[in-house]
Amino acid sequence: MLSDRPFKGRHRRTKYVLLGLVGGSFLFWVAGLFAFLNLIPEGVDDATQKTDTIVVLTGGSLRLQTGLTLLKEGRADKLFVSGVHRGVDVRQLLRLARTSPSEAECCIQLGHAADDTAGNAAETQQLMAAQNFQTLRLVTAAYHMPRSLVEFSHAMPDAQIVVHPVFPPQVKLQEWWRWPGTAFLILGEYSKYLIARTRHIFERLIE
Repeated sequence: MLSDRPFKGRHRRTKYVLLGLVGGSFLFWVAGLFAFLNLIPEGVDDATQKTDTIVVLTGGSLRLQTGLTLLKEGRADKLFVSGVHRGVDVRQLLRLARTSPSEAECCIQLGHAADDTAGNAAETQQLMAAQNFQTLRLVTAAYHMPRSLVEFSHAMPDAQIVVHPVFPPQVKLQEWWRWPGTAFLILGEYSKYLIARTRHIFERLIE
């Protein structure tokens, strides 16, 4: 009668290997999460530098209002709003931001092609190339900035990007784990960040 001890031994070793892989992957994921959190800006690095254009990524009224304020303050001569719903024009957008259309209508351009952050970067790159722009001030939510920089730096490796985060009051970045809504948002954004980084790594490998 054959003993089943060798089979049990192999089964036990396989189980330990799988547990080790799962545990190692989890630790790697947690370490990456802390690294991602350190990438979320805590403020504006340079509030005064003038750039060729201001780029606002849609997704919150605070972003647009901040972009309009920067335009009025002369931080750039042009404002590009990326990811605007098709059918919305500049006047409608300004009314949504409670800004008089006559104040800034001439200096604003809208992008309607983007459906995600990669699309924002792609249509901004087209604008930059068409206008021969070299510098931009990027306005988006702080938690969204790390992934935005991954996409924008990939699409425009030679452009100078000035980071200008905004801080929506409903997103509690301090002790974020205590706020279910913010925790869900941060973990989701971290996952998207990992996907973006991985996609660009594979793209470079197959080039």
